[in-house]
Amino acid sequence: MARAENRETVGPAARMAAAVAKRLQQKKGWTQEYLGSQTGFTGAAISAMERHVHPVSDDMLVQLERGLGGGTGIFEEMRELVRLEKLPEQFRGYAPIEQKAVALWLYATHVAHGLFQTKAYARALIAGGHPEPTPERVEELVVGRMARKKLFDRKSVCEIELILDESVLRRPIGDEAVMREQLAYLAECARRRNVNLQVLPLDAGSSGEYAGARGDLNIVETPEHDHVTYLEIQRESLLITDRAKVSTHRQRYAKIRAQALDPRRSLGFIEELAGVRR
Repeated sequence: MARAENRETVGPAARMAAAVAKRLQQKKGWTQEYLGSQTGFTGAAISAMERHVHPVSDDMLVQLERGLGGGTGIFEEMRELVRLEKLPEQFRGYAPIEQKAVALWLYATHVAHGLFQTKAYARALIAGGHPEPTPERVEELVVGRMARKKLFDRKSVCEIELILDESVLRRPIGDEAVMREQLAYLAECARRRNVNLQVLPLDAGSSGEYAGARGDLNIVETPEHDHVTYLEIQRESLLITDRAKVSTHRQRYAKIRAQALDPRRSLGFIEELAGVRR
């Protein structure tokens, strides 16, 4: 029964990767055991992948490219597609938009934004979710989340603004070491030339006006210079393209930014919490 369920979760891209691997393996006259020995996996693992009992992992695709791809890059190209279909369903429509963005304006209220999470922080956060994911699913989601970071170093630079509610910095996720690493990483990101990171302090509403009260906000400028908003809550998502609504979100974001600490003070605040000495 478990095997039948696994087959149902294997998406089209993973099935295609398995089919190509099997075809190339047979063309070379290799057994599953020999292919396993060339890629660092067991013959049983290769068999499970080819029979769709277990979807191909990101690491297996890397090794298949080295051991079987013959320099074609075919398995490397499939990595992006396989990663995409392993993302949470509500995020799949937004993920390609994020990766092609010209600019991002982000506001996070509860935890560090996914683009800015360390691997350990993301793992602790995902593993603690409900319903509780399997260890294999946790690793799939961590790999997918870390893959998003290539946006930081893309040749056509993406300008990224992130405003973090102070509560994000003070809410421990994982143990002390995990949180310290996460804070240090945020400080590292803040020093990037294409990143503007600001902190919205807890006392921002002391004057009676708190612009960040409505929660997380993701605004994207597309390559066509259109603007869209992405919202996500309780594993449900909403992609908004209506210009009037997106305009309201942009104005609200500007209000949040105006109430936040400036970038220099924000960096100093994060470094202080992380125990970073300069």
